[in-house]
Amino acid sequence: MTTEQANDKNEPVKTSTGTSDSHTDKTVQEDNSLGSYLFQILSEYCRLKHIRQGAILRINSSDAAHVLSVCPRSEQISLKQPWLCHAAQLCTRAITEQTSILEPLQDANALYDQPPDQHLLLVPFDISETGPLIAVFLIEVKDMHLLQRLHNQIQHGFDLLRLSESRIREDLKPVAVQRLTQAVDVVTVVNQQDKFAAATMAFCNELAAQWHCECVSLGFLKGKYVQVVAMNHTEEIYRKMGLIQAIELAMEECLDQDTEILVPEPEKVSYVGRASQKLSERENPSTVLSLPLRKQDSVFAVLTMERAMDTPFTHSELETLRLVCELCSARLADLYRHDHWFRNLFVDKPRKTFSNILNPSHTWAKIAGVVLFLVLVFLIFARGQFRPDAPFVLETVEQQVIPAPFDGYLKAVMVDVGQTVQKDDSILATLDTAELRLQLAAAQADRAGYLKQVSAAMRDNETAQAQIAQANADKVQAQIDLLEYQISQSQITTPLGGVVVKGDLKRQVGAPVRTGDILFEVCPLESIRAQLLIPDDLVLYMQVGQEGRLATASYPDKRIRFIIERIDPMAEVVNQRNVFKVRARLTETYPWMRPGMEGVAKVEVGKKHYVWIWTRKLTNWLRMKLWL
Repeated sequence: MTTEQANDKNEPVKTSTGTSDSHTDKTVQEDNSLGSYLFQILSEYCRLKHIRQGAILRINSSDAAHVLSVCPRSEQISLKQPWLCHAAQLCTRAITEQTSILEPLQDANALYDQPPDQHLLLVPFDISETGPLIAVFLIEVKDMHLLQRLHNQIQHGFDLLRLSESRIREDLKPVAVQRLTQAVDVVTVVNQQDKFAAATMAFCNELAAQWHCECVSLGFLKGKYVQVVAMNHTEEIYRKMGLIQAIELAMEECLDQDTEILVPEPEKVSYVGRASQKLSERENPSTVLSLPLRKQDSVFAVLTMERAMDTPFTHSELETLRLVCELCSARLADLYRHDHWFRNLFVDKPRKTFSNILNPSHTWAKIAGVVLFLVLVFLIFARGQFRPDAPFVLETVEQQVIPAPFDGYLKAVMVDVGQTVQKDDSILATLDTAELRLQLAAAQADRAGYLKQVSAAMRDNETAQAQIAQANADKVQAQIDLLEYQISQSQITTPLGGVVVKGDLKRQVGAPVRTGDILFEVCPLESIRAQLLIPDDLVLYMQVGQEGRLATASYPDKRIRFIIERIDPMAEVVNQRNVFKVRARLTETYPWMRPGMEGVAKVEVGKKHYVWIWTRKLTNWLRMKLWL
């Protein structure tokens, strides 16, 4: 069933309220001139990038939506499709408000708060006596700026179409349709070409044939000047010719003012057309029209048309040519960029980039870029002191261990841990000597007995007995000497002055001790050194004689200098890390220093590039992982 037949039977395909008739839910493209013309309009717009489908709908007196034309062409088009169904519901609103509607078409499977991939654009317009029509386009794009440009481009085209239709109503319908068809024919010819030279030549030839022009020239902006790239029925262009130079001057005049220039000039114009006037008077007087071609609100090319003075350009022709330039500009710009990819990549893009950098816009972004560039240059070329850090612990060079001199009991303890003691003067503790004194008294009594035996044997001239008694007396004397020595050692002193680091024994007074048990440990403060635990990835940078600074956790504000004295050749596992022990001599000591204090030490290895210092760990990790 065709659309006209559906209208005659007054059978709606789908109403604005959502009801539909199963027998009329399908439509076929019209075969008459109106349907062909609408399909040509749709096909040209659907050639634009990001436009996937298009349709033209009409609302009848019962608020039913009919499909007049669809692109791509199909004989089975159903309004039950989501985008057409949604468009049918918005048709009444678009016609009532007489404004275009841009609605996002969210996919049902899309994630929450995800930007839509597709948008629906409805543009109302009129053609002759057909009544209000709605052009619907399904646009697939995420960039909102690009979507807005497509919206403006399509809206501008239909505005021109609306203005043209207002003129059509004043003139005969066949003549008006023929003029609008001219624009579609030119766009079709350009879109059929894949190369820039062929497209520009076809563009100029078609314009010259349709508008009966003597000369149609197309110039593109190259650097600061416009150069003619195509002329109708001309294969090679010699820029040194006076005619070509005059045309280029007229084009530059149009580009500099960013406006259309028509010679002879109409009344009340605000542009300057001296170069165009000279071109018009160069040989035979002619009418000269220059039109700018824009892309993204900037002029990139100029179209100049010349024809006889007795056939000036009419207002309707100007509107049609504006539409042609608007529709063909994107295609010509893309072909120019693809055919001149080397120049675009190595000349145009760098020039545009430097132009954006040097112009006064985006000041803060440029300042941030300059600062970032300077920071990168500083990191790459500047050198700083490489100071690898490692944990350390303070220890003493000398350490006196004081054991128990004999088996006994702890009688008294005079010092605490951390107390400073003097060499051979300070009594650390005393041991109980009561048992030793009893043993000493018994031994002295035995010695006295043996001495009496010696005297008696000598009196009786018993030499052997006297010698045995004297030997026993000497043996007992040795025991007496040992007991007296042990009693003298009951007061425990230290042969080395310093700080008691071990020996909290006041709670163990009266406890038994055995010979050799460690009671106290004394360390001299003037012989404290640091032991660094260097990780194995940094040990290669360490050398004897290197200097550095360390800070303890107790006094982090104190920076103490040290010098490396020795590096152990074998690694050890400390706190589940493979480290090398490095001994360092402190150049200064403080009274608050105690063995066992920990902190962080930094070794001054030498000057390296900052980028190497800050990326060393990451670089080494990547080399190990990727085996580089």
